Amino acid sequence: MNQPPYDPRYLAGVRHFNDCDFFEAHEAWEELWTDYQGPSRKFYQGLIQVAVCFHHFGNGNTRGAIKLYHTSRAYLEPYRPRYEGVDVEKLLDEMAVCCRDLLAADAKFPSIAIVPDLIPEIHLDPPPPAQSGA
Repeated sequence: MNQPPYDPRYLAGVRHFNDCDFFEAHEAWEELWTDYQGPSRKFYQGLIQVAVCFHHFGNGNTRGAIKLYHTSRAYLEPYRPRYEGVDVEKLLDEMAVCCRDLLAADAKFPSIAIVPDLIPEIHLDPPPPAQSGA
């Protein structure tokens, strides 16, 4: 049960995501994804795409949000129920609730606004160790 500490870029992405700064979350996770070649690579790619989905949704690019919704789920499904401290099951469920009206729309470019209260947050378990000097 001696888990190595989380990569600082991973933690930065989580912080940005929870602050609804999805572009910056994407940037942090993409830097990690670019350097990483192990079994978590597609997991990081899924998180990147979740962030981009919400970035597009928040900016009114609903067509892009729908596309990234589906691709992010495809990347994250194999990592259910938990991976790298993330309750993947919960994240995907909350993402589905947040995007429900968007996905149900018949229009090619649906005019649906994101509901801020429905945006998921990521809480790592185990939590990251306390940062000294931060």
